[in-house]
Amino acid sequence: MGCADSYGRVQFKFSTLVHSSWALTGRHTASLRLTIPYLPTRFRDGDSSLKGDAPNQLLRRKMPGLDTLRGVAILAVVFYHGFSQCDATGLPGIVRAFFAATRFGWLGVNLFFVLSGFLITGILLDSKGTPRYYKSFYVRRALRILPAYLLLLLLLLLLPRIGIVEGRISWSFVGLSLIYLSNVTNFFGVAMQYGPLWSLAVEEQFYLLWPAAVRNLSRRALAFCALAVFLGCPLLRAIAFVYGHPAEVWYTWMVADGLASGSLLAISSRTFLTDRRSMKWFSAVCITASLVLIALGARFGTLSPVPPTTLLGASLRWTLFNVLFTGTLGTALLLGASRWAQIVQRPVLQFFGEISYGLYLIHTLVFEVTGHFVAPFAMRLVLTVQGDALLTLILIRFLVGAGVATLIAFLSRCYFEEPFLKLKTRWAASTVEFALLPDKAPVQTVATQPVVRTSRAEAHCIPGDSSC
Repeated sequence: MGCADSYGRVQFKFSTLVHSSWALTGRHTASLRLTIPYLPTRFRDGDSSLKGDAPNQLLRRKMPGLDTLRGVAILAVVFYHGFSQCDATGLPGIVRAFFAATRFGWLGVNLFFVLSGFLITGILLDSKGTPRYYKSFYVRRALRILPAYLLLLLLLLLLPRIGIVEGRISWSFVGLSLIYLSNVTNFFGVAMQYGPLWSLAVEEQFYLLWPAAVRNLSRRALAFCALAVFLGCPLLRAIAFVYGHPAEVWYTWMVADGLASGSLLAISSRTFLTDRRSMKWFSAVCITASLVLIALGARFGTLSPVPPTTLLGASLRWTLFNVLFTGTLGTALLLGASRWAQIVQRPVLQFFGEISYGLYLIHTLVFEVTGHFVAPFAMRLVLTVQGDALLTLILIRFLVGAGVATLIAFLSRCYFEEPFLKLKTRWAASTVEFALLPDKAPVQTVATQPVVRTSRAEAHCIPGDSSC
C-alpha cells in the first residue's frame, strides 16, 4: 500500500468517525497528529512521487529487483577476475569467446556506482528534513561498511607475512586504505596493491561530500550539481588523454559520472519521472541511445576491453555504459512494479546481491590463496584428465576460488556483519523510517498500526556492497 493510499484511508476513516462519535473523532485526530512527523519527508513536503496504487508505484520500500542487479554486477566482477587475465591461446574458439566476454566484467563496478548513486541519494532525500540527518546516515554507513572492511585490511597484512599469499601488502597502502585513499595512493608514492579497494574509496568520498549537498541544496540545484558531475567527468578524462595521462585512472573526479547518473535518476523519480509512462520513455531513450552510440563508437574504443587509444573512447566509454545502466535501472523499477516482476526477481542473483559486499571484498584475495594451495593439486589432477590440461586447471582454480569466496561472504554476512547491522536501530534510529531498500519493512502511518521494524539487515550500496 502506498503512503498516499494509507493517508487517504486515514482521512476516510476520520470523516466517517465524525458522523458517529465526537469522542472517537478526537481520539483518532490526536493519534493522526502523532504519526504525521513520521511520514516520508517528500510526502510531508507535498511531493506526489509515492501517490497512486501500490502495483504501479515505482519507488517502493521493497525492491528485490535491485538485488538482482547487484547479483549481476558482482558476478560480472568475479568472472572478470577469474577468467579475463587467463591466456586463452590454443583453446577452442567457444572458450576464447567466453574469456573475451569476461573482459567486460569491469562494467560491474559501473553498475554498482549507478545503483549506489540512486539508492544513497534517495535515502538522503527521504531523510532530508530529519533532525538526526547526519548522525543517522554516517553511523549506519559505518556499521555496514567498517567491520568487514577492517577485517579485510587485517587479512591483507597477515596472510602475505605468513606465506599464504605471494607478495606483500605494505603498511603504507593499508594505512591509506584505512582512510579510504586507496584510489590515490600514487600521489603518495605507493602502488595499488589490492585492486577492489579503489572503488570503495570512491564510494566513501562520495559519502563524505554528497550528504551535505543534499541537505543544503534544493532538488533543482542538486540536479544541476549531479548533471555537472555527469558532464564534467568525461571532460576531465578527455583533458587527461590529450595531455598524455591515463584517462581511466581511479580518481574520483574521473569516475563519478556513474554515481551522478544514479543520483539524477533518484531525483527525477521524485519529480517528473513519477509515473510509468514517463519512466518507460526515459528508460527506452537511455538504453537505445547508449547502445547506438556504443556501437557507432566501437572503432574508437567504446567496446574495447583495454584502455581506449582514441579521444572519443577515452572520454565517453564509461559515460555511455553509465547511461545504459541508468536505463536498465529504470526498467527494473518498471518491471518490479508490474505483472512481470518475476523477470527481475531471480533468487540466485538476489542471493549474490545480498552477499555482494563481502564477496567483492574477498574474492580477489581468495583467488590468490587458491592459486597458492590448489594449483599444485590441480596440476596433478589435470595430468590424469583427458583433454586440454590448461583449461581444466583454469576451471578448477575458478570453481574452487569462487566457491570458497561465496561461502566466506555468506558466513561473514550471517555471523560477522549481522551483529553490527543490528546495532543500527539502537545507535542510529532515524525519525524517518522510510528508505528505498529491499528489506526495510513498510512504515504504517495509522496510529493503530505501530511502526514495524525487521531484525533483518539492510541491503547495501557500495561496489560489491549495495546497502544504504
